[in-house]
Amino acid sequence: MGAQRPPAHWPPPWPDITDRAVLHAMATVPRHLFVPEHYRDQAYDDMPLPIGFEQTISQPYIVALMTQALRLRPTSRVLEIGTGSGYQAAILAQITPHVWSIETLPELAQAAQKRLAALGYPVQVRVGDGRLGWPEHAPFDAIIVTAAAPDVPPALVAQLAEGGRLVIPVGETTWDQLLWLIQKTPGGLRRELLAEVRFVPLVATMSVGQEDDPALVAVRQQLQELFGQ
Repeated sequence: MGAQRPPAHWPPPWPDITDRAVLHAMATVPRHLFVPEHYRDQAYDDMPLPIGFEQTISQPYIVALMTQALRLRPTSRVLEIGTGSGYQAAILAQITPHVWSIETLPELAQAAQKRLAALGYPVQVRVGDGRLGWPEHAPFDAIIVTAAAPDVPPALVAQLAEGGRLVIPVGETTWDQLLWLIQKTPGGLRRELLAEVRFVPLVATMSVGQEDDPALVAVRQQLQELFGQ
C-alpha cells in the first residue's frame, strides 16, 4: 500500500535549500498523487520516477533546487515548460497563483490539468511546443524548463520580464546536461551553473522554422555570446 500523505520528516534536510516558501511547498504538495499508483510506496524517496510515455517526475531535490533558483514571490508570473504529471506546477502554484504550463503530450497535459484542478491548484495547462513559450501571457518573472534542451530557446529568454530568471537543463545527451540559471538584467544576460543533471529530452514540434523570426536574432546572439559560442 502506497503513502497517503507526505511523511512527517518530509522534505529531507537539504543543506542548500533554505527558501522557506519552497520548503513549505515541498512539505505541502502530496507527491504521491502525482505518481502512478504502483509507485506510490516510493513517492517520498528522493529520486525520479516514471510517469509513463517515457517521461519522469523529477527528483524532489532537483524540484526544490530549481524552484528556489527562481526566487518566487506570491505575485510572480511563472511559465513551466514540461507539465508532466503536474508536480512541479503544483509546487510553483503553492507559492504563486500565476502559473502557466506547456506540455507536448496531450495525454499527460489532460491528466495533469484534471489532477491540478481537483487539488485546487490554479494552473493553466496547454498542449504545445515549449520552445515557443506562451507569448500571450508574457512577460514572465520566471520560466522553468523540466526537460533538457540542446540549447537555450531564444523565445523563452525573449518572454522574460526585466529581472526575470530562467532555469533550464541544457545538453545534447543524458550525460552532458548542465542546469543553468539565466538572469535578464538591464546590463544584459547573466548565467550561473547550478548543477549537473539528467533529464528526459525536450521535445520540439514546431519551433525549428519559427525560431528564425528576425525578432529573436538579437536574443540568439546574446545567448551565443553568453555561452561563448
